[in-house]
Amino acid sequence: MLRLMGLPRVERFPEATVTREDEKLVILFGGLEHEQVMSVPLEYVGAEDEEAAELRLLAQLQRIGYRVERGSP
Repeated sequence: MLRLMGLPRVERFPEATVTREDEKLVILFGGLEHEQVMSVPLEYVGAEDEEAAELRLLAQLQRIGYRVERGSP
């Protein structure tokens, strides 16, 4: 399980889109007015299987309460 810290409040940014890029996962948090972007290096989430790491992150964000979506690379 990933230890996620510094995430925006679900109440302000209820949507999370995760996109896999070359060396990182990019999380776009959307809300009523604004957006916030976070970048997570793949080495922190299990780079040996990038797709599995992306899916684990999506699942964990959903458990926290975000509405999740998988973005296009």
